[in-house]
Amino acid sequence: MNRPEAEPLADHVQLTPAQAWRKLREGNSRFVAGHTDHPNQDALRRQFLVDKQHPFAVIFGCSDSRLAAEIIFDLGLGDVFVVRTAGHVIDSAALGSLEYSVDLLNVPLIVVLGHDSCGAVTATINSVESGEMPPGFIRDLVEHITPSVITARRNGIRDVNTTVVEHVQQTTHRLVEQSRIISSAIDEGRTAVIGVTYRLAEGKAEMVSGFGVL
Repeated sequence: MNRPEAEPLADHVQLTPAQAWRKLREGNSRFVAGHTDHPNQDALRRQFLVDKQHPFAVIFGCSDSRLAAEIIFDLGLGDVFVVRTAGHVIDSAALGSLEYSVDLLNVPLIVVLGHDSCGAVTATINSVESGEMPPGFIRDLVEHITPSVITARRNGIRDVNTTVVEHVQQTTHRLVEQSRIISSAIDEGRTAVIGVTYRLAEGKAEMVSGFGVL
């Protein structure tokens, strides 16, 4: 089977938040169907990006090995700016990286990406139920995720996967609340922030929350 040709190496065209999300959805649909293009992964693309980058989205996702953004959205080199922490926990480094992508790279879309069977969320649920905290800096992760678990409990949610949805929604809220750079970009229509959950078995990514115009 012939491999698809590389995309033309043209000047960067700024996408709107809606266009960026549509491009991600289209790539994910190809991945789910098993008809991936594997774009922008050749030597020509690599050389083109040596002294510049123009990602059209930033993916703030969980560190889980089953959640590789470029694969599940059928993307290649230079397409997305990726920030990952276990349970997509917001810390100063993650927030600074996201602000960099918006303020300096002019990325029009931030995607908070969670997934079912999340180990970090599961560990937090176990800690809330048992009253015992894990050792080391794992405790820091659990402390960051605990508000989402408590909110889920208040809404009658107790299973892991629905709690993940709540945590993704809470993370999008916190990003907008904590970052003036991101909230200003949303107000100006330059950026949108959306929450997306990914189903491991099906490979499908679905939007569950959002700020900004799509």
